[in-house]
Amino acid sequence: MSSVTDVGRRRTPCFAESADQHAGGIVRLAPVGDPHAPHAHPSVVMCSACRLRAECLPGGLERDALDALAGRLVSTRRKVAQGEPLFRAGDAFDALFAIWTGFFKTVVMTRQGREQVTGFQMAGDLVGLDGIHAGRMTVDAIALEDSQVCVIPFTGLQDVAREAPLLQERLHRLMSREIVNDHNSMLHLGSMYAEERLAAFLLDLAARLQARGYSGSSLHLRMSRGELGSYLGLKLETVSRTFSRFQAQGLLDVSHRRISITDPEGLRQVIDGAEM
Repeated sequence: MSSVTDVGRRRTPCFAESADQHAGGIVRLAPVGDPHAPHAHPSVVMCSACRLRAECLPGGLERDALDALAGRLVSTRRKVAQGEPLFRAGDAFDALFAIWTGFFKTVVMTRQGREQVTGFQMAGDLVGLDGIHAGRMTVDAIALEDSQVCVIPFTGLQDVAREAPLLQERLHRLMSREIVNDHNSMLHLGSMYAEERLAAFLLDLAARLQARGYSGSSLHLRMSRGELGSYLGLKLETVSRTFSRFQAQGLLDVSHRRISITDPEGLRQVIDGAEM
């Protein structure tokens, strides 16, 4: 995995690279809760040593508190190959998953059998929160590139949270953030035009990357135009035309899935409805 220094030099986020190439390749996810799974990493996962801890579940805990959680919060680290599911809708909920490397999409199937993208998750994000309520996963989580996740058994998390109130508070904050994100998505779909939706998405993605120490202006999209359109409620042709329009206006430099934001203030003006 590339260092932050390397990422800054190449101006591309580290999740654009293949995860853990030296570890024998990427394989299908082994069942959660199986300590003898052949592809589980046997070493203790140290949250205190992870550069993503500020964005992840342990964010806000001091290093001493994190060291005390070693081996108790994360049971193992798992690999998920590109195109493979981390979990499916209807699977029993027994763990949360913190993305260590890679990129995922969450999807639901409509009654017509059409895939609807509900979100995109990157390194540092927590997935599986939707399963807490009903004890079942409500979406499919599919890897958009070779990825690795830290498996956090929920029963163990509850035990640890009783000893570390800040961890419980952090979990509540993450759940609240999911609700806010859902509200923002409904706002985008209900009141924004195509240009505004795409501009808001790109600026939000750039901000999320920048918060993790990556470039906030050079993006490598891991999703297809079709997947992006599904998430934004736009047709594929509309997404492609909007990218072309933004490039013609000098807001972006577009090369397939590599996007450079050349005028972030101009994108903000699109959202505000200002004259271009």
